[in-house]
Order: sequence, then C-alpha cells, then structure tokens
Amino acid sequence: MKNIAITKDVQGALTPNDVLQDLLKGNNRFVNGSLQGADNAALVNQTIEGQFPKAVVLSCIDSRVPVETVLDQAIGDIFVARVAGNFENIDILGSLEYSCNVAGSKLILVLGHESCGAVKAACDGVELGNITAMLNNIMPAVRKSADEVDGEANSSNKEFVAKTVENNVRMTIDRIREKSQILTEMEDNGEISIVGGVYSLHTGKVEML
Repeated sequence: MKNIAITKDVQGALTPNDVLQDLLKGNNRFVNGSLQGADNAALVNQTIEGQFPKAVVLSCIDSRVPVETVLDQAIGDIFVARVAGNFENIDILGSLEYSCNVAGSKLILVLGHESCGAVKAACDGVELGNITAMLNNIMPAVRKSADEVDGEANSSNKEFVAKTVENNVRMTIDRIREKSQILTEMEDNGEISIVGGVYSLHTGKVEML
C-alpha cells in the first residue's frame, strides 16, 4: 500500500535510471495483475502544499492507455502530458521544461502505443478541421516509414503503422532535443534522460526503443 508521497529529498536522490527502472517495474506489475494499492486520501493530503514527481510522460490521449495505471503510479508520482499522437509542440515543450527544470523530474518518457489512431490517420492523409494541422506533426514519421517498409503506405499495412509509431516516438525525442536548449543541457549534464517506448494493446507491456 503506497501511502507516502514523494518528497523533495527523495526526488533529489533519484537518478534518471532509477526512475526508468521504477516505471518499468510498475508496468510489469500492471502486466502481471499485481498493482500496488494506494491510500489516495493520504497522498492527496501530503501533496496539497507541493509536488515532486519523478518523471514526465508524453503520451497519446488514447483511452486504452491510462498512463498512471499502466505504469502503476500514484498521486504525486508523475506528470503526464497528453496529445493525440504523442508529439511535441511549444506548449508540450514548455510543460516538459517545467516538469524537469522547475519541478525536478528526472526522466522524460515519450510513450507511443500500438495501433495509434492518430498515426493511422496520418498514414491515410486524413484532412478534417483542426485534425489536419495536428496530423502534420506526425507526417515526418510517415514519410520516413514509407522509405523503410514494403507494401502499401497506409493504415491497411500493419507493419507500416507499427514502424510509424516507433519512428514518431524517436523523431519526437529528436525534436525535443533540437527545440529545447534547457532539456538538452540537462540531459548532457546527466540531470535527466529522455527516452521512448511503445505500449502494446495486446499485452499491456511497454517496450523501450
């Protein structure tokens, strides 16, 4: 039963690898059906005056990937930024910078997932309202996958979609480093790590890239 929230001292003693391993152990508990219990009332009370999350996860909005649940994390443990297709933009970058540089998080995890609807829509060149502009953020990954995977370059090709999901995570990480001097310097100094993974809808497991 988790009933003690992360404190500043605890957060400060963690390394980026400590945090990554903790999240992966949490995912293993999820996969094995052995989620830890949590005293939410106690955690709420302890975090009223402040929060010291160990990580920030950039994920998709997909309802099948509830981030805190699949990583078995409780109140006060992690920040979560969500946008369809788990890509970065100026608002996401600012949120990541706040999480790490201001609030002290040690890890950025970009988390894609199997059969992502936003990725499939980008693969198919969907145009609809503001969705069109949103999908433009995923198109670099679509174009890269088209050079790497045989067969049709659309959502009917499962291998193409899977490769695009992976490429989107990797390219998002590259752009985070390119666009955020703050985060790049923190990573170069060993204060944080920026990593990527893909969640399987079939198994519930996060596979690191």
